[in-house]
Amino acid sequence: MKQIDVIAPNLKCRLSGVTATVVRLVPLQARMIGIVATGPGLPEHLPHVPVWRLPFLPRRTRVWHARRNTEMLLGLVLRDLLRMRLRLLFTSASQRQHSGYTKWLIGKMDRIVATSSRTASYLEREADVILHGIDTQSFTPAPDRMALRAQLGLPTKGLLVGCYGRIRAQKGTDAFVDAMIAALPSRPGVTAVVMGRAVGEHARFLGGLKEKVAQAGLAGRILFQPEVDVDQMADWYRVLDLYVAPQRWEGFGLTPIEAMACGVPVVATRVGAFEEIVTPETGALVAPGKPQALAEAAAMFLDDPDRLDAAREAARLRAQSAFALEREAEALVAIYREMLA
Repeated sequence: MKQIDVIAPNLKCRLSGVTATVVRLVPLQARMIGIVATGPGLPEHLPHVPVWRLPFLPRRTRVWHARRNTEMLLGLVLRDLLRMRLRLLFTSASQRQHSGYTKWLIGKMDRIVATSSRTASYLEREADVILHGIDTQSFTPAPDRMALRAQLGLPTKGLLVGCYGRIRAQKGTDAFVDAMIAALPSRPGVTAVVMGRAVGEHARFLGGLKEKVAQAGLAGRILFQPEVDVDQMADWYRVLDLYVAPQRWEGFGLTPIEAMACGVPVVATRVGAFEEIVTPETGALVAPGKPQALAEAAAMFLDDPDRLDAAREAARLRAQSAFALEREAEALVAIYREMLA
């Protein structure tokens, strides 16, 4: 293993947005700087050091890049109790007032990164703003959208609108369903797809949505699909004509970027980083929790083929130019080098 300059902890076994970020970035950053991940449940291909080995690494200055409270705390323990020579960096994605404990942890960090300008506004200290990126070589438009729909068992005629992700009130899945119940009856050529996972208390929430759709007589036009593996997601974006991100709250939110990279315009709520992602050329923004506003914004594209086609091209170009994963990786590596210097 090459010299280790940066350690990226991931102290959570379950798949999450933070875990996905670490898994996505570290292999790319490893081409630029000596970086390893640490923590449970990480893929074997990832440059990795077990947590127990950290205090026994050769003594030198390193950057500890935390993304959770637990990881900030562990960094403090390693630095202040075990005397490792660490410079502590924290990336914040939260868009709410921090607790006293979190503020204390953040105050102990050497440097802060925020994933959006809105996130930075909740921090009580200076932060570098670095928007997330995605692999725009993996998320690309479909050569033949209708053939891909047939392969996935979806309608091969008309327009397809999608909403993907965890199914729960916070994610606004009910707002999307209500918007489609309002929009679809007068648009017989449009089908909607809800895809994601609902566990625990949210399973009842999903059951209520399915019942509402059935009562509206739209069970064949608002389709519910189970969550698919990450490596299959690009295909599910490619089949769409329009993507809707109806969240009531979001830390950052990658799904609009993934959709745009596949040449799909986006209607999103004004939460997370969506206002910094979606432009009038690539889609539309509405207030959260407003199904009628979602329906009206979607209609602007569903009812105007020329506008829809122009937005497809603009969405792909914006994703490539502003949200390539390499851009995020390079910006973070530049901060690592400054901290090491």
